[in-house]
Amino acid sequence: MTNILPDGPQIDHHRALLARPDDFEGWREAARGFVMAGVPPEAVTFEVAGEEVGLFGDDAPLDAEGGREVRVPKGFLPLARRAILHSDPERFSLLYALLWKLQTDRHMLEDRADPLVDRLHRLAKEVGRDAHKMHAFVRFREVADSDGEERMVAWFEPDHHIVRAEADFFVRRFTNMRWTILTPEVSIHWNGERLTESAGATKVDAPGGDGFEETWKTYYKSIFNPARVKVKAMQAEMPKKYWKNMPETALIPELLAGAQAREASMIETSRSRTPAQPKADPMPDLPSEPAPAIESWDDLAREARARHHEDTGNSGTQLVFGEGNRDAALMLVGEQPGDEEDKAGRPFVGPAGQLLNDALEEAGIERETLYVTNAVKRFKFVQKGKKRIHSKPGAGDIEHFQWWLQAERQLVAPQITLALGATAARALLGKTVTISRVRSEPLELPGGGTGMVTVHPSYLLRLPDRDMAARERARFIDDLKRAQDLAAAA
Repeated sequence: MTNILPDGPQIDHHRALLARPDDFEGWREAARGFVMAGVPPEAVTFEVAGEEVGLFGDDAPLDAEGGREVRVPKGFLPLARRAILHSDPERFSLLYALLWKLQTDRHMLEDRADPLVDRLHRLAKEVGRDAHKMHAFVRFREVADSDGEERMVAWFEPDHHIVRAEADFFVRRFTNMRWTILTPEVSIHWNGERLTESAGATKVDAPGGDGFEETWKTYYKSIFNPARVKVKAMQAEMPKKYWKNMPETALIPELLAGAQAREASMIETSRSRTPAQPKADPMPDLPSEPAPAIESWDDLAREARARHHEDTGNSGTQLVFGEGNRDAALMLVGEQPGDEEDKAGRPFVGPAGQLLNDALEEAGIERETLYVTNAVKRFKFVQKGKKRIHSKPGAGDIEHFQWWLQAERQLVAPQITLALGATAARALLGKTVTISRVRSEPLELPGGGTGMVTVHPSYLLRLPDRDMAARERARFIDDLKRAQDLAAAA
């Protein structure tokens, strides 16, 4: 079909009809064909079956025989898979415009100042936040299935088209449970073996409360800490639109109203139980000049260099400080710097760091939003010829830098601190733990705060079996998502 534009040339318009609002594969195939046929963005329209159809467009297949080869940089497909789930009606056209430009400017994707690139990244980020909210705010209620068996059912209202994309998360998390998630657009069902879907539902299709819900309310009320309540931050991360679908949120107004009184009561009780201590000289075994309190990042830097600048007992050529968002809700703690980190003076920039970056991207988490550090701040190694071979830190190495990690946690004040590997877990928990026993579960940390434990990325690099490596990588990504969800919900 030809559209005659006023005072301009004739342009052949082409239409791609997609099966669903989240039809990435359909968009990918159509966009590839358009590029190969040399069809510019202004001559392309993408429409979704069942939605309003535009005035112009030709459904006839394109002749891309002998057309141009389509190539994209590594980061384009993950960005496209996320952004295409957004509810913005222009998302398909925006992605095609970027795909078209990337054929002549291979480095365009690296320019975050470009308006098109920036807009698509913002769409992807909003989709990621919606996915995190789905992970955190879906609440199952028990019902009797049509065959008389128990099934857990939840109602959720996403802002974007994320339900199919996030179904695997719930399959992996609740593999042994029969469940259904109802949403306005599509409903998904898991019977313990197979995932199916059906038409969207309404709120009236969702079940009401049950005994499990009352138990959950009691637990939530018992762990509510008035000293940590930040109302604006809570509402930013958990908008009120989700409150009506979560049993514990019915308690929030009551708990917030009593928070100040409870906090005052806690303080008064603490005072009454602590006997007054007479003034006395310091105990003989205490240092006469204790280290100054760490109240700022400048304090931390000065104290670190004062304590460790000339320290050679832990190998390495330099101290490697943590980096990232100093107000992060999620903090990652690794083992120690490696060879590349020691050379660069930055954490997680070597092979394990690249794997971590890729996993974060697949989890929909921007590294810039996190604070990333290590339990041990110097590279411990054994010299073999010209190579420096990693040497695992011992208990003494962990203790040597314990004050530093504690100071970082105090300054960042994360909602969740995620330990990557056994060394980080020992540094955070103050004891040796078996990762398989504590993995993925929230843990109370000594001195306050909540932690979580997963494997170190280097563990994934060492797995020889491809299938096992793929399974463990998927599980690691799930752990990252869960930590982010817990941090967002805290």
